[in-house]
Amino acid sequence: MNGKRVAVVIPAKNEAERIAMTVRSARAIPLVDLVLVVDDGSDDGTQHEAREAGAVAVRHSQNRGKAAAMETGAAVVAMRDAEDGPERALLFIDADLGETAVNTAPLVRPVVNGDVDMTIAALPRQAGAGGRGLVVGLSRRGIQKATGWAPTQPLSGMRCITRAAFEAALPLARGWGVETGLTIDLLRNGFTVREVPCELQHRPTGNDLAGQIHRAKQYRDVALALSVRKVKSATSRIRRRDGEGRPESRDGDERAENHDGDERAENPEENK
Repeated sequence: MNGKRVAVVIPAKNEAERIAMTVRSARAIPLVDLVLVVDDGSDDGTQHEAREAGAVAVRHSQNRGKAAAMETGAAVVAMRDAEDGPERALLFIDADLGETAVNTAPLVRPVVNGDVDMTIAALPRQAGAGGRGLVVGLSRRGIQKATGWAPTQPLSGMRCITRAAFEAALPLARGWGVETGLTIDLLRNGFTVREVPCELQHRPTGNDLAGQIHRAKQYRDVALALSVRKVKSATSRIRRRDGEGRPESRDGDERAENHDGDERAENPEENK
């Protein structure tokens, strides 16, 4: 594994209270030599706290959403790779993981070893979560219909991915549909995906008004990401029928794995 490196990319908005702990914990992950925080239009001290904890920090002057923050982070890492090579794998994590961020380490090895192109963290049940699984169910069904694979936690934002796979998925789905779109796009393009259990804890979305509004936005964005990919798939079929396009890749369930290597993953307690 000599010469293999990983960059942690942390999209963050108004996470001044937890970002420093998350950064310090992420720096302890083996093979990580760069932690990059993308401050997505915060109005608190997120950027300052991240730098003080040892991260490289860049900032959007206005909030542009998680997908844009991920793309910005990946672009900054690519510029640094060009200067000091070799190319880093990308480990995306949530800003509120705190001291459990180091527990994303199991996501790294399958990617840097070349076993799979992307790993997705399967989290334990989160205390205090108030959702009924509607958004998770929508995403899971949509991914299964599009690719043949039903992930246990399709909305998990903790993912390690190769540079080639990330760039193949650009542009990312907007808003909260980014994870759903990313999984579909990779599987449809022949990349491999695996879920990996990780003992992570982050701030759950409650069942108050703010939590309900958040889940409504998630549902909207996931539905949009699925609709866009449905249209793309239909267009591809039409072009193929007319002899203008290439044949579609084989079914996604031949490429997707869960952490036990089975073709399907068991459904966990759903929190969103």
